[in-house]
Amino acid sequence: MRIARLSLSGRATPAYASVVDDEAELFDAAPWLGGKATGERVGFREEMLLAPVEPSKILCVGRNYAAHAKELGHDLPSEPLLFFKPPSAVVGPGDDVLMPAVSERVDHEAELALVIGKRAKHLTRANALEHLAGFTAANDVTARDLQKKDGQWARAKGFDTFCPLGPWVETVFDEARFGNMVVSCTVDGVERQRGFTEHMIFDVATVLVYVSAIFTLEPGDVILTGTPEGVAPLDHGARCTVRIEDRSGTEIVALSNRFMRA
Repeated sequence: MRIARLSLSGRATPAYASVVDDEAELFDAAPWLGGKATGERVGFREEMLLAPVEPSKILCVGRNYAAHAKELGHDLPSEPLLFFKPPSAVVGPGDDVLMPAVSERVDHEAELALVIGKRAKHLTRANALEHLAGFTAANDVTARDLQKKDGQWARAKGFDTFCPLGPWVETVFDEARFGNMVVSCTVDGVERQRGFTEHMIFDVATVLVYVSAIFTLEPGDVILTGTPEGVAPLDHGARCTVRIEDRSGTEIVALSNRFMRA
């Protein structure tokens, strides 16, 4: 099932809905907050799509693909390397990403993003996936020059618009599917990143167990699982698309945003 968050004409607040082709069935709240289908259906257009979640926090795993760590000249981590993005960084599909004037190099980082489905603390490998609502695509936008300059990542990763998410939450998953996905990024139609989730240093269950031992995860929280090699700077006006596919090549989610100098 695809769960989207939609902007609907004549309604003051966004609505959550399950989307099939050109039709959306509305929920009375986000499903991970107990929302139920209302039976009301509306026509669906991509222009309605907003960021599919409103997280209380966004946790990110750095250097989770060996080739990416190598391209930046870093050693492989012995345990997940965590950092935060603020909720104010979230934008949805089609929204512009604003590159700040204080940075001369803003990079794309295509990532598989996990969406928490129920409150989670001290998970085990046996129950970790039971606490997920699903997954989506993310772009961990990074001001690379500021990351190197600051020595910590809050500013480089945290600017407004630096966390595109979407276009919807895919709710069909299991351990095997998470281990057989392709994460890619194209810029103006040219592929720059292509990685396989089987090459993650720390797989999805390991990440969930590790993170939940530190933080209480709330429904709607998001975990970015790391980016494959090929990160590179973006020019003003570039169109960047992050895709999550099955190994068969079937597209699951595709998130597209334009990058603009602020």
